[in-house]
Amino acid sequence: MILTQIRERLEEAENKNLNKFAAKSSESKGRAVKEEKCPIRTDFQRDRDRILHSKAFRRLKHKTQVFLSPMDDHYRTRMTHTLEVSQIARTIAKGLNLNEDLTEAIALGHDLGHTPFGHCGESVLNKLMPDGFLHNKQSVRVATVLENINLTYETLDGILNHSGDLFSTSIPKASTLEGQIVKVADKIAYINHDIDDAVRAGVMDIEDLPKESKEYFRSKNQQRIATLIMDVIENSYGINDIKMSSEALYHFNNYRRWMFENIYLDSPAKMEEGKARHVIAALFEFYLDMLKSKFKNSPEEILKRIICDYIAGMTDRYAITMYEEYFVPKPTSAAFSDLYLFKMAELNGLK
Repeated sequence: MILTQIRERLEEAENKNLNKFAAKSSESKGRAVKEEKCPIRTDFQRDRDRILHSKAFRRLKHKTQVFLSPMDDHYRTRMTHTLEVSQIARTIAKGLNLNEDLTEAIALGHDLGHTPFGHCGESVLNKLMPDGFLHNKQSVRVATVLENINLTYETLDGILNHSGDLFSTSIPKASTLEGQIVKVADKIAYINHDIDDAVRAGVMDIEDLPKESKEYFRSKNQQRIATLIMDVIENSYGINDIKMSSEALYHFNNYRRWMFENIYLDSPAKMEEGKARHVIAALFEFYLDMLKSKFKNSPEEILKRIICDYIAGMTDRYAITMYEEYFVPKPTSAAFSDLYLFKMAELNGLK
């Protein structure tokens, strides 16, 4: 009885103290599979913990952000990116008196389905899959099928809708303000930390950034982030929307355009991407031949779905290891170690 009162007290505090536009855990649309309530945690706190303890989350530490399989420990990985998104999103949520627990859950889960080798890995799978591939949809698939951690509707909705251009009217947005915050925080995080990593890698200098926007933000990473966080809070306070001032959005997009033109699409940081694309494409075809020989009567579409799930879950180093296993000559043969591929087959209904 005492333990149950803890969750009820937390829910009561949310209902009493949070912004009227905040998502309240006691008003959640629930989970696909109904469960007994946790006696001491709200539903959104429970989502956060399930994501944090998932296998997919742990693998993020060895997945690329921008620089492929970096040896320098100070470059961002997909996990450190996720943690920075969470910090930024929680700061905004707290400033707007919204639900910090839901915001954190969405932020921690937003990249669960991301591929190895960053967005270049995503683009390869997008071409190979009949219906394409998007990491936000794969993140939902990880949570609902591959690990089946039974998250709430609100968390899954925020994860699904975190991608795309900021404030675009043509792209669906999260149904909660907390989910909309994570979308903004994701963009703030990656532009700023990618500038930091690119300077560290020597592929750009801070002085290379557009002058007018550099003067607006000032040069240091923490100053850029703080400026954007405070702008979002100031322009979203007390309204049922997450917004940024036209001035801040202009300078943010100015940096974003510059990064795409000079770093993301054409820079020494991207020189290894051709090799990474080849690794993923070669593994995909190899596994497709393997599954066709084992499951002769199964539709190719299902086999590709299995392989996509498997490869998308790989870390950079695991993908490289498996490529070396199958395509690089060795003095002695190694035992087949891709049993998890067949686990994916079981999850997709093949026996």
